[in-house]
Amino acid sequence: MVDCYSTPGLLPFEQALTKMLNNVIPVQDVENVLIEAALGRVVSQSIYSPLNVPPHDNSAMDGYAFSHESLLQSTTLILAGRSMAGDPFQGECLLGECIRIMTGAKMPKGCDTVEMQENCEVIDDDVVTRKSIKFLQSKDKASHVRFVGEDITKGQVVFEQGRKLSAIDIGVLASLGVPTVSVYRKVTVALISTGDELKLPGALLTEGDIFETNSFTLAAMLEKMHVNVIKFGVVKDDKTLIRNAFIEADKQADAIFSSGGVSVGDADYTKIVLDELGEIDFWKIAMKPGKPFAFGHLPNSVFFGLPGNPVSATVTAHMLAIPVIAKIQNCTNAKPTRLRIKTETDIRKSVGRMDFQRGVLTTNDQGDMTVTSTGNQGSGVLTSLAKANCYIVLSAEQGHLQAGEVVTVQLFDSVIQH
Repeated sequence: MVDCYSTPGLLPFEQALTKMLNNVIPVQDVENVLIEAALGRVVSQSIYSPLNVPPHDNSAMDGYAFSHESLLQSTTLILAGRSMAGDPFQGECLLGECIRIMTGAKMPKGCDTVEMQENCEVIDDDVVTRKSIKFLQSKDKASHVRFVGEDITKGQVVFEQGRKLSAIDIGVLASLGVPTVSVYRKVTVALISTGDELKLPGALLTEGDIFETNSFTLAAMLEKMHVNVIKFGVVKDDKTLIRNAFIEADKQADAIFSSGGVSVGDADYTKIVLDELGEIDFWKIAMKPGKPFAFGHLPNSVFFGLPGNPVSATVTAHMLAIPVIAKIQNCTNAKPTRLRIKTETDIRKSVGRMDFQRGVLTTNDQGDMTVTSTGNQGSGVLTSLAKANCYIVLSAEQGHLQAGEVVTVQLFDSVIQH
């Protein structure tokens, strides 16, 4: 099926992403790691709970536990003991009695309800008789009780295979008493930047030079994905040097990100070298920013040939390469969040390519979410990404939009922000 809105010779964005996802093989090697080292790792087999969480009925409040039936008979109950977290009441609470209980403490036998201490009054009868507790308001049965297995039941699937573990997930594993977890091995990604004009930060710039930024941005994004990153630095526009860099990277990495050299300039050798060493599946995407984008296979790795301009390199990496890396990781819970929101600014766009413009999602005085453009959308304006918290996603067939129209907004994820 031909997309009539795409520029001739350019692969539509959705087709490019689907083709890449269908042509990579996830890693299969696994290892056991301590849960404190499992953040960002991908679970290699589903995790089942070995116990109930909580393991017993317990109190959600500091207060008094009792049988609800007792409170139906009298609003004053005799204090018969106490139950503390880690030191539960050992006897049985009889009708007409209550037990002093702390948050998290096990519910005593005979109790089914808790009232918080703020709604109770302690009555000292005398030095001989026990204290009594007056309940100042009626209470529904089972109030302020956390029941056994309320959060997780024994044998329940807690995390499916393919889940990338978050900080909260680590806490959940700890609550199960699980010390280690089986995860897929880390993916390794090599970074290669090409260009005679590129200098590393700290170097002296001469006429025509610029500081290299792509490897720093890409490395930070990939590290957020918890992959191993190998930086090959800046490689001069020399075919032999570029060829050697790709040969070495292919030996060490599962995937290679290169930036620059995939356009049509006289010194753009990357595409030529990739074509010689491996197989280029496609080249040039109907998206903006980032038309010059190559994907293919080397003997041991897949490669992503990114544009040289910093915004184009970042957006193509984020929208095309990162989802593929997630699949190679076996990750199944890395889906973007998209919303339909009104734009507060006019948006300029030409029909023909899918456009990922940079925007700022905010809430106005009426409590409605709106989006505004960050301004200059040039492929060299990296601050357009630094100011943004979302993409304004415009389909290939869309043209100029007026303020007040509804647009699709994709929220930045943790890979690119914070």
